[in-house]
Amino acid sequence: MDDLLYGTRDKRGDWKPNAPLEVAPFWRRAFDARTLGHWFIGYLWPWNAFHMATALLYWFFIIPDVETLRSLSWGWGLWLLLVNSAGIFAMYGAVELFYYVKRRQETRFKFNHRFPAENPSDVFWFKSQNLDNFLRSFLIGIPIWTLTEVLMLWAWANTWGNWVDWSTHWPWLVALTLLVPAIHELHFFAIHRLIHTPTLYKWIHSVHHNSINPSPWSSLSMHPVEHVLYFAEIVWHLLIPSHPVVMLFNSHAVGYGAINGHIGFDKLEVSDDAAIDSHAYAHYLHHKYFEVNYGADGLVPLDKWFGTWHDGTKDADEQMKARFRAKKERARARKAGAAPAE
Repeated sequence: MDDLLYGTRDKRGDWKPNAPLEVAPFWRRAFDARTLGHWFIGYLWPWNAFHMATALLYWFFIIPDVETLRSLSWGWGLWLLLVNSAGIFAMYGAVELFYYVKRRQETRFKFNHRFPAENPSDVFWFKSQNLDNFLRSFLIGIPIWTLTEVLMLWAWANTWGNWVDWSTHWPWLVALTLLVPAIHELHFFAIHRLIHTPTLYKWIHSVHHNSINPSPWSSLSMHPVEHVLYFAEIVWHLLIPSHPVVMLFNSHAVGYGAINGHIGFDKLEVSDDAAIDSHAYAHYLHHKYFEVNYGADGLVPLDKWFGTWHDGTKDADEQMKARFRAKKERARARKAGAAPAE
């Protein structure tokens, strides 16, 4: 595919889409049914449909029966860890293999024209972003994710929480399933702003931001504290009326779905004339500029409301620079005010 039909490439070779990022259509002043319908199809397909499908597969074929879940044991916990690890390895590894190792579409639609393997750095374990990110994901991230799922399933089996049945509450559970991405947007924005405070950023979130040019293995590469905060999103299903299948969908949206913001390509070509939209641009801009797009992709436009939205345009660049200048001026004023009088 010709990526220059969809975007532009600068002198360094970095690519950006022509179309600016937009918040969900129902937040805009004017939209029509066709726009809403097109957005809703993209909302479901392919990523959320994939997470819904994997949640159902887990529920029917992976998750043990309720009697087993009532007791915490190494057996079913390690089984779930094995399945989660294999699933992440297969999904993330496929994208890594085809688009980063074999480079089947070279740098077409790639935001940053360079590949992480080309940039060894002392900030990473063994000076390798790929190896560092892979090890942090599998040694720390996936075990914490699995532990959170284990505790939630154990809580459900022991009727701890506000669980309801599909047979009596299916309209609500259908609505809740559709609202899972909104729960993610709210939770992710809140913890993301928290760990961008100076102290927490320095000791915790900087581990994730070492990957300025993110790739699939960057998705779950975090400090353990950030892993806990990130996967704690599914604990909301103890507080709201929910069902373990919906909880698993939410869990997979944050586990498997973490790859979306870190694919590094705007589109993944699957044939000569077809590609899958990655929905990666908003979070890529966060990795590039650090202090924009703390949420996801505008389903709940918190960044828009708090003045940290970056849609990829030159106007957004100027607004961001003006905000940075104002921040520096405030810091200088505080420093001058704290200086002792001569």
